[in-house]
Amino acid sequence: MARKYELKRRAVRQDATRQKIVSAAVELHCTVGPMRTSILAIAERAGVERPTVYRHFPTLESLYEACAHRFWTENPLPDPTRWCEIADPEARLRRGLSELYAFFEKQSPALWNIMRDIEDEPDLRTFCGSHADEWTRMRSVLAEAFEADAARRQRLDAALLHALDFFSWRASRGHGIPNDVIIDLMIGMIRAL
Repeated sequence: MARKYELKRRAVRQDATRQKIVSAAVELHCTVGPMRTSILAIAERAGVERPTVYRHFPTLESLYEACAHRFWTENPLPDPTRWCEIADPEARLRRGLSELYAFFEKQSPALWNIMRDIEDEPDLRTFCGSHADEWTRMRSVLAEAFEADAARRQRLDAALLHALDFFSWRASRGHGIPNDVIIDLMIGMIRAL
């Protein structure tokens, strides 16, 4: 019986070590970006040796997956399901963009480091994992409120892609434009289609 207890304690310690490694990696990804994060830096921040990191995460992909899961679990995107309750297209768009831009504002430094590296290294897209589906769902929920023929639908989708894009938002915020003004500009762009 003592042997079984010892194995359980060992598994708990291993999980704790794994979680320390993931926490260290997420912190570094958010502060310097995945491309600038070395295994040595992760090990030092987690208080373990490099081989321990490799033992828990034999590939970068497995580390990125664990980090993405942790980041998105702790920082969920706005839920567009509630936006469906709003029938007026512009009011729905305003609500969606307000929630998304508040998320961007809160997570801006981390998102900048992560998204910048994803732009430079497409293999890092695994960091976003299934969240690409959530972006598509947001765009779909916002688009379905607007009446549009095929030609307008294509322009509407392009405009919504721009409105939901972190880099578009960041460029405007970088010029000191407040979120409510950015939202008004995006709504004006979409209204003009």
